[in-house]
Amino acid sequence: MKIAIAQINSTSDLPANFELVSDHARRAREAGAAVVVFPEATMCAFGNPLAEIAQPLDGPWAQQVRTLSAELGIVIVHGMFTPGEDGRVRNTLLATGPGVEASYDKIHLYDAFGFAESDTVTAGESIATFEVEGTVFGLSTCYDVRFPDLYRANAAAGAAVNIVCASWGDGPGKAGQWDTLIRARALDTTTFVVACDQADPAASGKPAAGSTPLGVGHSAAISPLGQTLAAAPPTPSLTIADLDVASLGDARGKLPVLANTRRIDAAGSAAAPGTTAVHP
Repeated sequence: MKIAIAQINSTSDLPANFELVSDHARRAREAGAAVVVFPEATMCAFGNPLAEIAQPLDGPWAQQVRTLSAELGIVIVHGMFTPGEDGRVRNTLLATGPGVEASYDKIHLYDAFGFAESDTVTAGESIATFEVEGTVFGLSTCYDVRFPDLYRANAAAGAAVNIVCASWGDGPGKAGQWDTLIRARALDTTTFVVACDQADPAASGKPAAGSTPLGVGHSAAISPLGQTLAAAPPTPSLTIADLDVASLGDARGKLPVLANTRRIDAAGSAAAPGTTAVHP
């Protein structure tokens, strides 16, 4: 299965951001991709008044993405903002396309490295998966990649591919952490990991935005055994990854971490193998 990774720089201009989605989705379909993945905050970049631009899942932004995906016959996964609680928003991923309609609200909020996402965002409470051509995909967003249990829960729900959409804030060592974490999550779960970040604004000749998370680029597709199948540069790009989903059984036979994992309870006791999955 071909998966397209659309590494873009979104802005505060929603119509311009949709044009980026339209252009990259069309190019992805022409390349034979069944799914095209965009970053977190595709609808509108961070550093803008998110409550003012947030829309429900049946609002105009989501509807035009649905229309585009139906027209092209491709599943589009992208980040948007939906209304949350107490004037906040939800950091939402929408996956939509032929036979697919799923959404995921970011569970782990980025209250780290001097940024407090929880000030403006309501946390999600449950995992989300969808299926394309018999393959199950799990969804996750940015800071989620630091929490292995979410990826294990997706795998327990049948996911062969874990998608992570990000607006990964730059800083000392951050690009290296991104690379390490997406590989680790693939190895933790013996799933393919498709990781799509916002492009690096500096590499694109754009000014920095203080502590606001934007991106470092380096989107990638990782095999269940931690190998890089496709990689993007820091700059905006469209990368096509060919996932041999049929090889998943072989990988899990060689590295049966899901079957071998034992839950350690609060008292320090280990449960029997294969009884470890906990859905957030």
